[in-house]
Amino acid sequence: MLENIRLSFQGIWSHKMRSFLTMLGIIIGIGAIIAIVSTIQGTNEQIKQNLVGAGNNTVTVQLYQDEWTYEMDYNGIPDGVPVISDDTMQQILAADGVEDASRYTSRQGYDTVCYGNTSLSGGYVMGIDQNYLDTCSYAVKEGRGFDGNDYAKYRKVAILDQDCASSLFQGEDAIGKTIEISGEPYIVIGIADKKDGFEPVINSMDDYYTYMQDSSGRVFIPSTTWPIVFQYDEPQSVVLRATNTDSMSSAGQAVADILNANLAVPDTTIQYKGQDLLKQAQDIQELSQSTNRMLIWIAGISLLVGGIGVMNIMLVSVTERTREIGIRKSLGAKTSSIMLQFLAEAAILTVIGGLIGIVLGVLGGYAICSIISSSMGTQITPGISLSTILAATLFSCAVGVFFGIYPAKKAAKLSPIEALRRN
Repeated sequence: MLENIRLSFQGIWSHKMRSFLTMLGIIIGIGAIIAIVSTIQGTNEQIKQNLVGAGNNTVTVQLYQDEWTYEMDYNGIPDGVPVISDDTMQQILAADGVEDASRYTSRQGYDTVCYGNTSLSGGYVMGIDQNYLDTCSYAVKEGRGFDGNDYAKYRKVAILDQDCASSLFQGEDAIGKTIEISGEPYIVIGIADKKDGFEPVINSMDDYYTYMQDSSGRVFIPSTTWPIVFQYDEPQSVVLRATNTDSMSSAGQAVADILNANLAVPDTTIQYKGQDLLKQAQDIQELSQSTNRMLIWIAGISLLVGGIGVMNIMLVSVTERTREIGIRKSLGAKTSSIMLQFLAEAAILTVIGGLIGIVLGVLGGYAICSIISSSMGTQITPGISLSTILAATLFSCAVGVFFGIYPAKKAAKLSPIEALRRN
């Protein structure tokens, strides 16, 4: 076998230009497939991160009426929606795919939150339990977080996020200052911010409404003090952290099912639903699937053309080396040995082309993603995996073997006497 490989390299090297032109179809085909697949994977991952976030895997389960979140400000407290009990939270935490969970209440505060003459327009007031900040990957950057006494003693204390602190205090130190929430004084004890620093990409009005709550300022207060500024027994929402990104949809649905099982509402349009950002990402990705498949098929055609080119050159090689084949067979070379020699040459020819194509495909993937990133204003990294590279290498080898079988068989079947007669 080693002798066949040596002879193959010798034959390729002795006809360098012809060998390169033969490999060109393989190079273009493999390079195009690697570039297209890596760009598709990188773009899909960016779509997922734009919607889902950089690995925080959180899903919000809220009360909906038809397709819209239930508005407390306009509709009041709905009948038959109980507060979420500790037993229900234990069921939620035990659900498949749920790593952590927290319950909360929220209201959008139009001029509800004030500091002096400055009010927070469009921000959110959140009544949270002790687990909320950790579940949502918040870290207290200044001051302190809530402790057990804040809840047990109904202390009117608040934590602001960075957006809210900047809007209300405009560079002034907020810790220890008193803000008003619906006329009730609350002391600011901490400033919190997201640990992951995820910045959503807003490309449409739908994206704006999806992330409006995240990008507006937030004021966090202990859930036990919520009735001081708002109403008793308001419907609560749940935010959960899934064990991984792919389990977000199923975990959100499982939690929604648990909460809906406790409802006794006369209006059947009112129910809990998960904010399925992963499904939105998958829907967007699926829109481009047909185009992506078409591009891969076009690249595959160039591989087919490259394979035919390999067959053509190998047939020429058999014709050129007919006398050599006759001498080898007359000296006792087996038919299988002759066949393996030409198969090895075809395989090596395509593998070399495949390796060059992989390098060009990787570079092409980075170049395409760079162009897309510049035009979209977001960073896209090509999704190049070892499995894709390995598959491309094996595929190029398979092309060489497949299209080299006929020339190899033709060479192996030559009669040594007839072969020696030819010039």
